[in-house]
Amino acid sequence: MTTELKILATLEKGKVSALLVRPDRATHLLVLGHGASSNMRSPMLQTIAERLAEQNIATFRYNFPYSEKGGGRNSAATCTATIRSAVAAAHGAAPDLPILAGGHSFSGRMTSTAASESPLENVTGLVFFSFPLHPAGEPATKRADHLADVTVPMLFLSGTRDALAALDLLQPVVKDLGKRATLHLLDTADHSFKVLKTKRQTVEDVFDEMARVTKDWANQPGRFRI
Repeated sequence: MTTELKILATLEKGKVSALLVRPDRATHLLVLGHGASSNMRSPMLQTIAERLAEQNIATFRYNFPYSEKGGGRNSAATCTATIRSAVAAAHGAAPDLPILAGGHSFSGRMTSTAASESPLENVTGLVFFSFPLHPAGEPATKRADHLADVTVPMLFLSGTRDALAALDLLQPVVKDLGKRATLHLLDTADHSFKVLKTKRQTVEDVFDEMARVTKDWANQPGRFRI
């Protein structure tokens, strides 16, 4: 079942669009944000939501104010406030489901930033589709500093060719987070999940792989008792 909604992002910025996709046998609800230059209806996010639904994970997609109305990217404060609003609206729309939160690239980082400032109410874990550890060509780990203050489990789904997450930097970052963090590498995938089919070591579609891994991670016994 798909439901279109309007939610209040912030008092200053007003309402934004949201989209709830709930399969009949949903076990979890993932509040799913989009990349910096797209919106909740991007083909990539649509595909992620469809494949997650096949794994019985519902999704709650939403726009940031700038992606709803145009203009430059909102401040971090507005983005994190919008994420909190989306999480609250998602819980209201499906109060019976455990809530996960995250998103592709920018929205994943904004979600973890919000969670590091204070826990996201009712959120039991974070899922990052291509966490943007650094700008392309500028390897660094400063963007990960706040992750030490996140108190819920985190799943990193990252391509081995991601130009915004060099493996020699990302792997130690995740390791330092201890039991709270899980890294799953997507063979030959780049930041947008394009793969090298002739070199990829599995025939499984990369979006199917991400959905399957997310389901297995979310349903692992004891995962959310850390």
